[in-house]
Amino acid sequence: MEKGEIVKISGPLVIAKGIPGARMFDVVRVGNERLIGEILEIRGDFSSIQVYEETGGLKPGEPVESLYHPLSVELAPGLLGNIYDGIQRPLDVIKAQKGDFITRGAETEAIDRNREWDFKPKVKEGDEVVPGDIIGTVQETEIIEHRIMVPIGIEGKIKKIHSGKAKVEDTVAIIETPGGEKKISMLQHWPVRKMRPYKQQLDPEEPLVTGQRVIDTFFPIAKGGTACIPGPFGSGKTVIQHQLSKWADAQVIVFVGCGERGNEMTDVLREFPKLKDPRTGKPLMQRTILIANTSNMPVAAREASIYTGITLAEYYRDMGYDVALMADSTSRWAEALREMSGRLEEMPGEEGYPAYLPSRLAEFYERAGRIITLGKNGRKASLSAIGAVSPPGGDLSEPVTQATLKVVRVFWALVAELAYQRHFPAIHWLRSYSLYLDGLKKYFATKVAPDWMELRSKAMALLQKEDELQETVRLVGVDVLSPQDRITMETARSIREDFLQQFAFHEVDTYSPIKKQYSMLKLVLEYYDLCMQALKKNVPLEKLIELPIRDEIARAKYIPNDQAEEKIEQIRQRLKKEIANLWENKEKT
Repeated sequence: MEKGEIVKISGPLVIAKGIPGARMFDVVRVGNERLIGEILEIRGDFSSIQVYEETGGLKPGEPVESLYHPLSVELAPGLLGNIYDGIQRPLDVIKAQKGDFITRGAETEAIDRNREWDFKPKVKEGDEVVPGDIIGTVQETEIIEHRIMVPIGIEGKIKKIHSGKAKVEDTVAIIETPGGEKKISMLQHWPVRKMRPYKQQLDPEEPLVTGQRVIDTFFPIAKGGTACIPGPFGSGKTVIQHQLSKWADAQVIVFVGCGERGNEMTDVLREFPKLKDPRTGKPLMQRTILIANTSNMPVAAREASIYTGITLAEYYRDMGYDVALMADSTSRWAEALREMSGRLEEMPGEEGYPAYLPSRLAEFYERAGRIITLGKNGRKASLSAIGAVSPPGGDLSEPVTQATLKVVRVFWALVAELAYQRHFPAIHWLRSYSLYLDGLKKYFATKVAPDWMELRSKAMALLQKEDELQETVRLVGVDVLSPQDRITMETARSIREDFLQQFAFHEVDTYSPIKKQYSMLKLVLEYYDLCMQALKKNVPLEKLIELPIRDEIARAKYIPNDQAEEKIEQIRQRLKKEIANLWENKEKT
């Protein structure tokens, strides 16, 4: 086969000439070590290649060979529980072959070709099938059933269907199509930059319950929604994404460590295999795919890792599952775009980022959504995308954060001041927002409580009022406030410390069911209402602030979840009783 040759090397950018049949976004093998790369630009006979591996030691004159297909992922049973690098090479296989370090040019298949799966047919000979129809299933893990779908572009009549043991490359079905017979295996390929098609987009009507009170009650994300978590170093972005991976109400999790520090990714790789799935008691890895692409790996591979992750997530969504994708962090991906843009000598945009940064971010997030899948019996499914953003110095006005905010609908603003005060999650209640609230009102009103929205609005108003009163307190002290304002301050403090603050490493407090969240918030606001009534009856402010029951309100978060509603109701009754006693004592005196 004819090959091109390298003429210039500039970091991860390699210029080659004479590649026969070169096309945009084709995968190429570069140099004698066959480094993997992708064609980004073609000018005449010269191709600009983004190389996904370290290019040190390459020299002009070495061969470049095109593989004549775009960068694609392999889709088949065996994905779940795996840890891949940014271009879907399984790290455990590379370790077994090469040792602890990934050598350049390592070639390995993403899916084990020798493992046998028990294929159970869901169609019979003579059935008509269309793209997206499920022709059979495989029990991929104890938790997740892998559904084998008719590939896009194939429809016709089932001529033959297999049952029993099969490898991923074996033919499990033969379909008679107008263009002839098509053999179907369990292994499919899909280009990572191309969105997988679906039948219909649906409105987001159901929350992605995370068990994190500040998220579910104040700033919920819908299933199929998009969210970003911007924040400076040390504010807890990674811990929040770990929490969401463990607890979010999604059946499949794809976690992309895109350019984060190696120690953070190491924590994920060590911790996740040990975690138990809270719903089934099985290992969490049985429904998780990890993509590890740390900051000391080549910059260019960061871009591929984001697309690899979202394509794997779309594949499981198409089976009918609710999938959550965590990208940590899209800032590192944007840095890869900036580096390649600079080396291609493109006209820079703001702060050196390419002018097309906003459209690339929009293309990524628009692949999320709640949909009806392809197939005759379209399945409802969702893909939620949650991206961390790491703005330098926590500056939310920088281009990546601003471009992200234009396309996502939930903004969880992490602030360093809260993190320094040991308030976690450090999501600021006055700077964050969720645009899904209106669409989720009906769900919360019917599934949780009719006054859910009213309680939330009341709590937000108290926090806003506290922020205004803080200015007065800083200037002249707390003693000048009226008793009503003092109670407002006390209640807002209780909302912040007893409700919003959540301990990720506590066995009970790490996850708070939505009904427990409602009961806790109602309890805190009940204290506010009763105190306001007591003040009208001239009950002394100090007695209301020093009520013994307040300690129990603070500890309500640690009540085991299965006992929460009953125990919190008991605390409410005792709270009413204690304040009623204060009224009676006041009337007697």
